[in-house]
Amino acid sequence: MNPKLSAALATILWGFTYIITTTMLPPNPMFIAAVRAIGGALPLLLLARELPPREWWGKIVILGTLNSGLFFGLLFIAAIRLPGGVAATFQALGPLFMVLLAWPLLGAIPAIAKVAAVFVGAVGVAMVVLKSNAAIDPIGVAAALGSALSVALGGILVHKWGRPRSLLGFTAWQLLVAGIELSLVTAAVSDIPARLSALNVLGFVILALFVTALAFALWFRAIQGAGAANVAPFFLLTPITAFVLDAVFRGFVPNTVQIVGVVLVIGSLLYSQHVDRRGFRPAHHVHPTKKN
Repeated sequence: MNPKLSAALATILWGFTYIITTTMLPPNPMFIAAVRAIGGALPLLLLARELPPREWWGKIVILGTLNSGLFFGLLFIAAIRLPGGVAATFQALGPLFMVLLAWPLLGAIPAIAKVAAVFVGAVGVAMVVLKSNAAIDPIGVAAALGSALSVALGGILVHKWGRPRSLLGFTAWQLLVAGIELSLVTAAVSDIPARLSALNVLGFVILALFVTALAFALWFRAIQGAGAANVAPFFLLTPITAFVLDAVFRGFVPNTVQIVGVVLVIGSLLYSQHVDRRGFRPAHHVHPTKKN
């Protein structure tokens, strides 16, 4: 399969997260996050069939917490409390947050154009949230921002540390770490549904196998075939997919101001992919990513 087609399919599948959560799953965000992480990890572990090197165990825990544990937990809080398109728009800000976090953590001074893209993206999000006809829950907004910041920080650390062996095994173990953490949180806060319907079970199967395991496998194939920089813009298909699904299945139609805001966010992301890539290059030496 063409790498760019793989990237497009992966990001479109991720856009289904929000509609599945609000129409097929119980209102238990921690439980949903735990099932997604464990359900996504197990098929990938069966494919990877490898343990991470011992010196990587601590890093795997940190990365699993940021890239999957906090990310999934906060994402599903946002997905339950916000319209899917609004929640997905915040997720699309993750690459822009990485630009700002790279400065203090990697010594990578962003170009003025990168900073401008971040500002335009922030304006776009404000238009989506502050001018929306839909009820915008502040807890949902905070959770959506937190999930985007968490995965951005995790991405910065991956950039700094590199990775051991295959991307498939690397991500599988992160998902398993997240699944264990989220299971403990779920038990601690008693966020367990009293019963699961057939629709709930179907939703969990789709979420774990297709939106998580398959989507990640397609994404890794795309990265290995075309490179991360070339497939990164396909992330923009996630909020677009979520907005379309909201309109089709939930009758949520964004108003004109929201549409302009989303266009600004997407435009800022597209622009940030094409300007001064050296702005993300750290000033000090970073160990290069290991290859398979």
